[in-house]
Amino acid sequence: MTTLKRAKPWEISDSEGEGDYSENKVAITRTPAPKTDNASYSDSSSRKPEEANGSHTGRCSPVSESSETLREEAEVGLVPPAPPAGRQTPSPWRRRRTREEIEADRMRAEERKAAREKQRQERERAREEKRQEQQRKRETAERLKSFRPENYLKHLTVRVHPVLLQDAGSDVLLGTLAGLEWRSSVEIQDLSHSISWTREQPPTEDDDAIVEEEQVLMVISLTEFMDMMVSAKQTLQGYPEEAGSVSLFQSLCEYLNRSPERVVTVLVTGTEQNSRPSAAGHGDLQDFDIEEVLVYLQLYKSVSVHFLFGWQEVTDHVCAVTKALSKRPFKKLTEQAELGFCVDGSWAGGVRAERDGSGLRQVWTRQIQQLNRVSVAMATAVTTSYPSPQLLLQAYEKVESEGERRGLLADLPVRGGAKERRVGPELSIRIHRLFTTQNPQLVLD
Repeated sequence: MTTLKRAKPWEISDSEGEGDYSENKVAITRTPAPKTDNASYSDSSSRKPEEANGSHTGRCSPVSESSETLREEAEVGLVPPAPPAGRQTPSPWRRRRTREEIEADRMRAEERKAAREKQRQERERAREEKRQEQQRKRETAERLKSFRPENYLKHLTVRVHPVLLQDAGSDVLLGTLAGLEWRSSVEIQDLSHSISWTREQPPTEDDDAIVEEEQVLMVISLTEFMDMMVSAKQTLQGYPEEAGSVSLFQSLCEYLNRSPERVVTVLVTGTEQNSRPSAAGHGDLQDFDIEEVLVYLQLYKSVSVHFLFGWQEVTDHVCAVTKALSKRPFKKLTEQAELGFCVDGSWAGGVRAERDGSGLRQVWTRQIQQLNRVSVAMATAVTTSYPSPQLLLQAYEKVESEGERRGLLADLPVRGGAKERRVGPELSIRIHRLFTTQNPQLVLD
């Protein structure tokens, strides 16, 4: 153990400069530590606090020396280098992979990559199919929407032959069409004195395609009708037409021969409502001749004739036909049932039967109502007398003869309407066949 000892003043040489004295005022010497006694203890304890704390510039401690030594060694690069990150020598159990193992790993990686690619393609295909299905649904909805009567009217055009404009009453027809905002046009057509309809295909179908409806109206006056009857009588009797003249009857027959799919209706104006004109005052033409020509037109040419008072009735008839044409595509589209025995209507949506039995009576009623030509009143008459199918089967078992079973429901009264009705034998036989037959392929109706 060593101790620090202060140098005495007389030990410092006088020859040392003033600066050296000021810098080395205290000399530090290392001497063996003497035995501890009271004098040395008092001497060391009598030091000034500032000297004991080492505040003098010339004093240093072993800790500071070691710190400076470490700092100097670090500056000159004596600190050992850090160990490497990885192992310098491989593990004894780690070996190099063979070519077969590398190839197998590569194949497995390719298989995983191919599987991921296949899954991605399947997801893409599923998304594409879903998108196409949604597109088809939207197109179907748009097509169904375009077929609604209020929208289909926008695609119809009423075509009027220019000859009809010579009659002053035709202004009623044109004014009504303009007031309803229906499209109309004045065009020369194959059949004179005619009114026909054309429709444009909806956007989902062929674009810019115009289709002619088969309904055609031929509007003539009473005088023209009588001339037409005379010409028809001569044609039916085998008399030739006058040279250079073409009657309305002849032009009508030629038009029907060119277009057999057309349905022509002749409207005769200037007569009593729904009353046939008299042949009096028209030469050799008689009422019997008019009847004969009308029957010929109806049976052989499928041409019906209506007698109207004036152009207001003609306008009403044109509006009725136009509305009927606008409703026909939507009805045709909605009435295409996949299963013939599935009935249409709001009541055919089904009834919920609860656990407490409520709703079963209504289900039983609708089961009977699914038969053809069975109204709600008739089905209710059956289910009122026999509240469940089991009760009806028990009633069939109690009857001995087959004929009585078939007519069991025939005399049931049907409530509703002005007069009393019965279920009838026809429906009674069908219901009996429904509940007793063993043939699943049997047609009930």
